[in-house]
Amino acid sequence: MKLLRLLSLVSVCFLGAALSVSAQISVTSSAFSSGGTIPAQFTCKGADHNPPLQLQGVPQKTKSLVLIMDDPDAPGGTFNHWLIWNIDPTTSQLGERSEPHGTAQGTNDFGKAGYGGPCPPSGTHRYYFRIFALDRTLELKIGAKRPALEAAMKGHIVARGELMARYGH
Repeated sequence: MKLLRLLSLVSVCFLGAALSVSAQISVTSSAFSSGGTIPAQFTCKGADHNPPLQLQGVPQKTKSLVLIMDDPDAPGGTFNHWLIWNIDPTTSQLGERSEPHGTAQGTNDFGKAGYGGPCPPSGTHRYYFRIFALDRTLELKIGAKRPALEAAMKGHIVARGELMARYGH
């Protein structure tokens, strides 16, 4: 009986934890499809500016959004291409070559703030555009790196979404 009660309690706790971040945000781009190829204009071989992104399904209780773009296939481990936070939760699109008003950007692994497009040394890599809806805005210094951003986000994610595309030269 005690085991059954314990299992019941564990399943309720697990379900509660799963529901807390179960909301999904749809992330798409008019420049490429999910799983498709990122056009060269958004890479180091082109103009190296950010692609347009569209967002749908941001929960109403969201206070801010975070975007992290990374490449998990980089030879030295995950390479961060774009860190941007305090995006207005009513934002439904990030335009090409744009930085939404009132946002802050972190230092990417190229050593600069802002977007740094795909530039794999060899082969084809996957690039993830990950959106996180938070229940607060972040008090983080401009130019912060990913570990500080993730620490500030911890415990505040109410929904998430991602778009993956590839690029290789």
